[in-house]
Amino acid sequence: MMNRMFKKITSCAAACAIAGSMLSALPAGADTFNDLDQAEFVKAMGLGWNLGNTLEATNGNGVVSETAWGNPKASEEIIKMVKAQGFKSIRVPVSWLANIGDAPNYTINSTWLKRVHEVVDYCVDNDMYVIVNMHGDGYHSVQGAWLFCDANETQQKTIRAKYESVWRQIANEFKDTDEHLIFESMNEEFNGKYEDPDSTAYENINKYNQIFVDTVRKTGGNNAKRWLLVPGWNTDINYTANDYGFKLPTDTNCTAEGNRIAVSVHYYNPWDFCGNESNFLKTQWGPEAKQSRAPSYGGPADLESNFKLLYDTFTSQGYPCIIGEFGNIDRSLYDRNNAEFRRYWCQAVVAASKKYGCVPVYWDNGWNGANGHAVFDRANLKVTQQGIIDGMIKTINTEDVSNYTPDPINFKVLSLGDVDKNGKVNVNDALRVIQMVNGRIVINNVKNAEANILADVNEDKSIDVKDAMILIQVVKGKYKKTLPTNDSVYGTGKMS
Repeated sequence: MMNRMFKKITSCAAACAIAGSMLSALPAGADTFNDLDQAEFVKAMGLGWNLGNTLEATNGNGVVSETAWGNPKASEEIIKMVKAQGFKSIRVPVSWLANIGDAPNYTINSTWLKRVHEVVDYCVDNDMYVIVNMHGDGYHSVQGAWLFCDANETQQKTIRAKYESVWRQIANEFKDTDEHLIFESMNEEFNGKYEDPDSTAYENINKYNQIFVDTVRKTGGNNAKRWLLVPGWNTDINYTANDYGFKLPTDTNCTAEGNRIAVSVHYYNPWDFCGNESNFLKTQWGPEAKQSRAPSYGGPADLESNFKLLYDTFTSQGYPCIIGEFGNIDRSLYDRNNAEFRRYWCQAVVAASKKYGCVPVYWDNGWNGANGHAVFDRANLKVTQQGIIDGMIKTINTEDVSNYTPDPINFKVLSLGDVDKNGKVNVNDALRVIQMVNGRIVINNVKNAEANILADVNEDKSIDVKDAMILIQVVKGKYKKTLPTNDSVYGTGKMS
């Protein structure tokens, strides 16, 4: 009796050991993959943020270096800071370039691949969705780039072979990572000419996308059902959604129930407000903007029509769109209210994204200051544009955005003489004007910079000793008049 009992016990133990062995042999993440449908996917990704100008930065000659463009190395602390503000997904632009070996294997440098994996783990371990792409490899402006859709057919055979090999290696590296990881085939791929697409080059982009989908799926594991992201010509909405040659790749090897292909586009419209560094006058956008300060194109109606086009062409057909980059540059040097208008525009983009089933991912290049896109100081782990972040988070968390209007502009009221624009006129402003008069400092060499306008206290269109004397009297409490405020400054038309 005891012997039979012992046999039963040992048999159960052996069975448990075998089962445990089988479970431990399963790839990590294979039994934890949460297969999200379109609606679940878009909701889970929420509002995204770009870890820009970091893993795609180069020192030249195709050598990738995270710190080459002035940003600190990516860290888990940065990811946690971003998450704490309410972002749910992170796009990690990655350039591969010189980290790809020679033909025929095109082996990726193992140290670089492991580093990319480490950064992905920062995100996944913190329950953040993460997009990994091939970012600068198709840029005509980057040394060592090679993914050129305008190269001739002989060169295309080599490009396609290299592209397939690189994506196979990337996919194999991450085949066991769960649903938090999304692959993006490439970034802003086009022939480098800002004109209507070339049909032959566009067809090469379509071929790259098909190779990407087929290659990733064939690696198996979680890649067989992972969401994949593909762009059209230069990630341009018009050239992707209208009849210019974009073709969605087939996905016959996908094992998920339903489509798992998303479309990648970027939105920097109007460019004169969002990214044109030389057009310093266009600092405002929307119905409260001063006419001379807002571009004549790309207004709220254009925003609505662009995102409606994405909905009609892709989203309503089961292909969600990811706005992989959107944002606008800091021009607060030229307009004290620029941050408010930036916030307003960002809220409008996020609202349009949510309304039409898209995922908005803010572009942050890490640069704080003139013409920067940053909303965080990564080096010091601080928020630098709380108003912009709060506006976007409020919008993405609004349940019904069908008739959404961004929060009104909170205009800053400043008086002439407040050169440093801190809301009060004091000795620091007087000293700065004295230094300007003496030629020791130049606030900005742009004639319409706000600091210069504010320094012209007596409004005689020059900054001279008279302005300095008025401010000295103000500081001493002897100035008997009231300095003009914001409305007076705007009313002069000097900022036009």
